[in-house]
Amino acid sequence: HPFGIGGAFGGNRGLRPVPPEKGIFPLDHLHECDLEKKEYLSCLKTSGHKSEKCRQFSKKYLQCRMEKNLMAKQDLSELGFGKSSEMEASVGKEYSEK
Repeated sequence: HPFGIGGAFGGNRGLRPVPPEKGIFPLDHLHECDLEKKEYLSCLKTSGHKSEKCRQFSKKYLQCRMEKNLMAKQDLSELGFGKSSEMEASVGKEYSEK
């Protein structure tokens, strides 16, 4: 077979590919969330790639993607964005209990 496994035009007909739950999202072809993405990436660069310091930017980026239907709408708390005051409080408790 000249095109390797599966052929040049998708191979297995009838088997619908199942998209992954998380991790791969539609590309932002219209660059609707570029500003948010650039803010987040520049924050990562200046913070030495410590993503926790850039949470407000990643949150804005995810909110933008949801608004533009580039990812499924979800409660931000499910994506690891609780209210920051609650998170800080719970982290503080963990340390004080030890």
